[in-house]
Amino acid sequence: MQRTFALPALTVGATVAALTVGVSPASAHGYISSPPSRQANCAAGAVTGCGDVQYEPQSVEAAKGSKECNGGGGRFAELNDNSKAWPRATAGQSVTFDWVLTARHSTTTWEYFIGDTLLASFDDGGAQPGATKTHTVNMQGFTGPQTVLARWNVADTAMAFYACVDLNIGA
Repeated sequence: MQRTFALPALTVGATVAALTVGVSPASAHGYISSPPSRQANCAAGAVTGCGDVQYEPQSVEAAKGSKECNGGGGRFAELNDNSKAWPRATAGQSVTFDWVLTARHSTTTWEYFIGDTLLASFDDGGAQPGATKTHTVNMQGFTGPQTVLARWNVADTAMAFYACVDLNIGA
């Protein structure tokens, strides 16, 4: 009698496990593709020694409020390593950033920083973006090698997505 119960129970258990894996929320959501962010450069192989971010450029998610390239989370610490040879895109005083969004979350704001200076904030008021998002940001007099931190603040969670873009402004 135990054998007739064991097979159906295993079948149900395997089905539930498969469905749970299939519908669990992805931890992959978005990154800046142009100019290439650090994670985009890792995914393209332009920088080596990037760890898992080379396979998951869209997964740099951590609590809101960080100013670190990896969001201050436990993963993707390689993105904070300024000794790596991060390629710098040439830019003028106005830069257009293109995001690729693999999961489109309702959004409060998109923010762009150089150091502690907030360059721009775009308020989406909780709207859900499309598969791509574009912002044009004034570099406000910054010149030379700079790293821009972009932060996508999700409306319905305490999380944000992070991307750092290395630029040579005014070159």
